[in-house]
Amino acid sequence: MTAARPLIDTPLPIVAAPMAGGPMGVPLALAVAEAGAFPVLAGGYTAAAALAGDLRALRASGRAFGVNLFVPDPDAASLDREGFAAYARELAPEAARYGIELQAEPVLDDDGWGEKLALLLAEPVPLVSLTFGLPAPEDVARLQAVGTRVLASVTSPEEAIAAREAGVDGLVVQGPAAGGHRASLDPRRAPEPGSTPELVRRIRAAVDLPLVAGGGVDGPDAVAAILEAGAEAVAVGTLLLLAEEAGTSPTHRAALEDPAFTETVVTRAFTGRPARALRNRFAEEHGGTAPHAYPAVHHLTRALRAAAGAAGDAQTLHLWAGEGWRSARRAPAGEILGWLARALAG
Repeated sequence: MTAARPLIDTPLPIVAAPMAGGPMGVPLALAVAEAGAFPVLAGGYTAAAALAGDLRALRASGRAFGVNLFVPDPDAASLDREGFAAYARELAPEAARYGIELQAEPVLDDDGWGEKLALLLAEPVPLVSLTFGLPAPEDVARLQAVGTRVLASVTSPEEAIAAREAGVDGLVVQGPAAGGHRASLDPRRAPEPGSTPELVRRIRAAVDLPLVAGGGVDGPDAVAAILEAGAEAVAVGTLLLLAEEAGTSPTHRAALEDPAFTETVVTRAFTGRPARALRNRFAEEHGGTAPHAYPAVHHLTRALRAAAGAAGDAQTLHLWAGEGWRSARRAPAGEILGWLARALAG
């Protein structure tokens, strides 16, 4: 275990969450760092070669930053192939609207885990956070040996204990109101009710590790409540989706501001793993039949979602958003973070 010191050594105890798939790229990371907060670059869905280029760009700024990796699911190969095939048939009419033929054979990749781990061992960064699972303790130790702090994403005290046993330096606590994919080690486990501050207090009672926590952050009061509950820093994602520097797609941006969307829902319709998104037609029609099959369903729907996004079809696109999405606004990232930092005044 690395000697005790702050996980996040930046002027503001705010972490910009690693929103994979476009929103958290180099431009947003640089803007967040310039504002005094800590950006975590999205390594998920990014090839190792592209990630290496992003690392070079961020290192050139001289700012502190972290990288997030998706931990592969060792049980992914035990896919329910019949259930996957049935879902592919169900989505065929959706794909046909865009002239797309869905790939019948499931893709079960590991998101380049080995290549990205090798990159971060050869070119260390200050912090690596892990999502979707826990790697072998040996991999955690290898990252620590090159000077990297390692954080595991958890959603319950039981997961926090398992992460501690894996030897991590700290935890990213994801509250049930958070947007995007659930970080649960068991994707079949439903989010427990309660607020992020409540979950922080429960996890602090279970393990003695520093915590970064997020979920449902909708303004300065939420930041203050999470810090008061015992977190070292607050993770912010949804509130940065409309930042000028974010790589959020135009269709996603428009949906976040569209009053026709009135609530969020946790659904596995888009990727086969539970994720919180704005409730739309696709989530309504397919959320009940989508199998627990990540990353197979992610790859199955990827081309369809890309086509929907390009066409401005918000009813078919994955519109990741946390419960605090109504507070997101178009502004420079520095302005948004400055607003949240009011919680620290006085």
